[in-house]
Amino acid sequence: MSAARPAELELKRDQFGAVFLVLDDGGRPLHVCRDTRVARAWTAPLARALARREARALVRLAGLDAVPQLISNQDGMLVRSWIDGAPMQRAKPADAAYYRAALRLLRLVHARRVAHNDLAKEPNWLVTPAGAPALVDFQLAWTARRRGRLFRALAYDDLRHLLKHKRSYLPARLTARQRRILARPSLPSRLWMRTGKRLYLVVTRRILHWADREGAGDRRF
Repeated sequence: MSAARPAELELKRDQFGAVFLVLDDGGRPLHVCRDTRVARAWTAPLARALARREARALVRLAGLDAVPQLISNQDGMLVRSWIDGAPMQRAKPADAAYYRAALRLLRLVHARRVAHNDLAKEPNWLVTPAGAPALVDFQLAWTARRRGRLFRALAYDDLRHLLKHKRSYLPARLTARQRRILARPSLPSRLWMRTGKRLYLVVTRRILHWADREGAGDRRF
């Protein structure tokens, strides 16, 4: 008799493929799979490129708590560990300890020369059952060879996005320095807002039918 195949729960399906959660016999999450083999033909090259980008970042972050661990990335299938937690827009963290821990987590990620690049999206921030922060979805991450000017600007924007969330959920605990950071976007961020973001919104919303909170429904546990 052959072994039973693990149960799979589809989390998301779009032009870039499908994301599903593999469960054990008791219905508990084992790992997450991003399958680019079912991407549309015209988006498949980009889907594979994004998967490679995520894999590079996770390799660089291997062993770091609060980020997914890469299990494999081959034949169009990226497999990573599951992190138990609720997305920020559901958990609405209002504990100062959460943001202190999130700052420490960002420092550790940046120390390994990885900038997440997509932390404006609340679903990419998790609140674990212990109330701690975790990060997911590294498809847009920048894995730098050195801490050059561009990397530092991207890391600064990661920090600004975290502080924006703190401003939403715990504004009274923003420090004077944090308020100054919020008031000073980086040069790449200013250029993006004036130029690239308009094209991005046209492509993602009108052509690909994405929403800013893409992935917000992924968390069903």
